[in-house]
Amino acid sequence: MATAPGVSYAFQPMLSTRTGRLIALEVLARPDIGSVHDLLRRAARQGRLVEADIELAVGGVHAATQHENRLPLHVNVLAVTASHPAELLEELLPALRTAGRHPRDVTVEVTPPFSGISRTALLDGLNQLRRHGFGIAFDGAGDGDLPLSIVADVVPDMVKLDAFLLRGVPHDPAVVAVIEALIHLSGRTGIKVAAVGVESEEQLIALSRLGVPVAQGNLLAAARPGTPLFTPPQVTMLTKLDSAPGSAAGVPLIADLIRPAVTMPEGATSDEVRHAFAETPEISGVVLIDEDARPRWSVDRSRFLLAVTGPYGHALHAGRPAARHADRPRLIRADATSQQLLESVGESEGSRAADDVVVVDAAGRCIGVVRMTEVVRGVADAKVEQAAALNPLTRLPGTGTVAREIDRRIGRGEMFVISWLDVDSFKAVNDTKGFAAGDDLIRTVGMALSDAEATLPGTRVAHVGGDDFLVVTDLDEVATVATELVDRTWTVDDLTVTVSLASLVCAVQSVESYREASRLLAPLKKRAKAVPSSSWVLGRPRSDRVEVLRGRAPHPDRDDGRAMGTPA
Repeated sequence: MATAPGVSYAFQPMLSTRTGRLIALEVLARPDIGSVHDLLRRAARQGRLVEADIELAVGGVHAATQHENRLPLHVNVLAVTASHPAELLEELLPALRTAGRHPRDVTVEVTPPFSGISRTALLDGLNQLRRHGFGIAFDGAGDGDLPLSIVADVVPDMVKLDAFLLRGVPHDPAVVAVIEALIHLSGRTGIKVAAVGVESEEQLIALSRLGVPVAQGNLLAAARPGTPLFTPPQVTMLTKLDSAPGSAAGVPLIADLIRPAVTMPEGATSDEVRHAFAETPEISGVVLIDEDARPRWSVDRSRFLLAVTGPYGHALHAGRPAARHADRPRLIRADATSQQLLESVGESEGSRAADDVVVVDAAGRCIGVVRMTEVVRGVADAKVEQAAALNPLTRLPGTGTVAREIDRRIGRGEMFVISWLDVDSFKAVNDTKGFAAGDDLIRTVGMALSDAEATLPGTRVAHVGGDDFLVVTDLDEVATVATELVDRTWTVDDLTVTVSLASLVCAVQSVESYREASRLLAPLKKRAKAVPSSSWVLGRPRSDRVEVLRGRAPHPDRDDGRAMGTPA
């Protein structure tokens, strides 16, 4: 089968939202006349849709192999083509062998429409592709007709959010909720979520904070025809990550671990770099920068010296550019955490896992390097400290975690909710059912809080001690936490136990510190404890109004005289 005539190919970079590292290239067909959809519609009218789609996929592989770049490829095929695996593999496997590539280097992106296709044939086709080593991705999630049941059956390597859906990020709460649901699915299944059509830094920052690990779009790098050899963008994709989901409290920031970088112009010769290594034996690398101080190349000491020393090394390499023996730099922003850097290194080649990582500022300029050994040591020390601070019963951290989170949110001018959870009459549980039963109850409450923290990106929990817990959440998450805790029936053997939840909604600049927030929360806890049955009360700083959102409001004679809202 010949490749599609009158078609050229462009290459769209797929980048890590954590570090901006180039992860893969998507191959996009570009017909000389009309669009690829026009081409496929004409083929469908001629009864050769699958054949034409396979020609496009094979042509993309051939286009990529005309260059030296060995990045993983993403190749698009229609769902109907994926349901004809014999024809697809008959052409795709020889094309890969000719190119010297393996199926493991290629992810097949299955695109809509899915309607009208035999479910059995599609599942069988995807299974056959996987058996040959191909990765599987589903494209168009959020705007096409991709069935969620197919996602659950296949558990693909990646699901790509449609560009139309991303128009609602970050201001449409329904769209954000859809993405959060997919991120939750990702956490449970290992499916990687990617965002297509990122057009603004506001979108990119929001996606990174939501936990979307991969993005592509014109903001990062437009699809380019002819060559897949890209210089990674230096600024826009290196987003501020310190508040992204997964940022570990207490883990050092990259800024805490920066070392001065030895920099040289990107045109420096091998002899100049060799002299730099000879004069400063303690350095492990040299960063080659452009005229704006942006890193272009990273020269690793060991690999460089192996390449240029030995018989005839000086004669062969001395006057030639050192960049011939360099790698593209791995970049990280100074405001990322060391934990995020370790996660991103997991996406890198094993041979470079110990290389220095170049630290850049908001403009993409080199401001130093970090050594991976020091990053690993810093994260390990922080983890040991965190483990020592965990409550031995619930394995939840103490109040320091919530205190730091609240002070951070106040400093960033963010709205938040702080809540105090208390088990009612806990002493009676110990007195009637025994201490072991009481411990079991506290462990169960702790597990419920841990589950909430795992599924709600803006939630942090702490065990104050005994039967008291603290929770800090985003405003749109507190109701979910309340539902999980207050609406649940808690029992110890045959004894039903109630809980009280008191929440303080802290608008921007309404409190100045964690200490003030905890002081204002204390009377709300007393109000919640006065409500019969499991209860949830909510108040605000400098307001006498207290809303009873769960439970029955007590008789006025039993409270301290402040206005009570009506039950919800």
